[in-house]
Amino acid sequence: MRIGVPREPADQPRAAATPQTVERMIRLGYEVLVERGAGEGAQFPDDAYAAAGAELAGGARVWGCEVVVSASAPAEEHLALMNRGAVLICRLDPARRPELLEALRERGITCLALDVVPRVSRAQSLDVLSSQANLAGYRAVIEAASHLGRLFSGQVTAAGKFPPASVYVIGAGVAGLSAIGTACSLGAQVRGSDVRPEVADQVRSMGAQFVPLPSAQEVSSDGYAKEMDADQAAAANALYARQAAESDVVITTAAIPGRRAPVLLDRAAIEAMRPGSVIIDMAAATGGNTELTVPGEVVTTAGGVTIVGHTDLAGMLPAQASQLYGRNIVNLLGLLTPAKDGALALDLDDEVVRAITVTHDGELMWPPPPIQVSAAQGPGRPTEAADDAASQEAAREAARAAQARSRSRQWLGLAAACLVAAALVLVTPPAATSHYIVLMLSVILGFHVISNVTPALHTPLMSVTNAISGIILVGAISQVGNPHPFISAISLIAVVLATINIVGGFAVTHRMLAMFTKD
Repeated sequence: MRIGVPREPADQPRAAATPQTVERMIRLGYEVLVERGAGEGAQFPDDAYAAAGAELAGGARVWGCEVVVSASAPAEEHLALMNRGAVLICRLDPARRPELLEALRERGITCLALDVVPRVSRAQSLDVLSSQANLAGYRAVIEAASHLGRLFSGQVTAAGKFPPASVYVIGAGVAGLSAIGTACSLGAQVRGSDVRPEVADQVRSMGAQFVPLPSAQEVSSDGYAKEMDADQAAAANALYARQAAESDVVITTAAIPGRRAPVLLDRAAIEAMRPGSVIIDMAAATGGNTELTVPGEVVTTAGGVTIVGHTDLAGMLPAQASQLYGRNIVNLLGLLTPAKDGALALDLDDEVVRAITVTHDGELMWPPPPIQVSAAQGPGRPTEAADDAASQEAAREAARAAQARSRSRQWLGLAAACLVAAALVLVTPPAATSHYIVLMLSVILGFHVISNVTPALHTPLMSVTNAISGIILVGAISQVGNPHPFISAISLIAVVLATINIVGGFAVTHRMLAMFTKD
């Protein structure tokens, strides 16, 4: 089968494929046709595509391929060039374009919308929204820095000192966490809020302070945050207004799939901000999170607050955006081409494939059947059966009982450990007693050191402990043949446990390194 990569409109800097992803498409058995100039906006020349094995062709031939991949929804004249039964893979926003869905259905085109990938674990490599949001969060901070007119980091100089900039990020999804990490790396003091209280640890792991909302929310069955009711939204907006008034930069990321973005900062909240403050509205494309946002424009209020309403922040990094978008497409093609024979196999029994198929064989397939994702019911989150007061009270009683049992087990374990330690001290020669003191201090010191390691470093920490386990293993092997049976038994146990730790540590290390290895 042939895959066509058309040239995007002038307002779309991305390319649906890069020379690197063209090579991967060819390895899947496809013949790839690229329209001349398709990569100009992302700095990919035609020669690079030709060197990767693609055939350069005109627009009519490209749109006439059996499979067409695009970074944007097709125009009417492009649909007219497609053959009946062809497969179109693109970003479509089907909830807002019913007329385009009808046009695709009438022409018998099978359309796979990459911007409605369900949020299940095995579909993460296909998730265009996440890959582009990561870039958008980074670019949002860069835009904020360019409009703020001051350094993000504080400095102490001979001429005086000034504090770091204060950044407040509303929403801790992919874009929000990317913005938080970028702002922290620039030296700003960062705070973040989200309707989902379980993301607090993620915000803190990026180096920011988490500001909880007055009322916690749940995640809906599709993996996105639920929309607040009127009272909850009013309380949250009051918090946003207070935090914004204390901030130099506010970055908003709240969006509801298929609907207008919620307004988080009204006119009064913006007027209360300091002159020179900057708001980066990442939801400008769907209406904006502020009352004064103008999509596609940068406006400055009478009070001196700059509101940046760029509608495609990720597109301002076209090379990286194209690379990630192209990889999303290749990952989807890999799922649809299990035999790597260049033949697309559309399995509608696959819940991921079914969720992104919006039209097929002249039928409208949108909206798809709901998919229950694991994020909708996490640990410590109330269930639907606990909505009434009696069920909630029962759940609290059960939690208190479980906590009491846990404390009892901890005290029993501590008492048993003390007895064992006392017995060991009694049977140990007096000259060796000092070793137990060193061991006890080492355990206490190790506990405090390890417990204060940020979660982002847990995997590298596993690799470091391999060296310690290696020392234990060598020492234990040297004592396995000890004539004293007790020492020999302890040494054998130490050999087994240290070996397990070393093997597990290397396995985790190899998995971590594989994430940075090219195919």
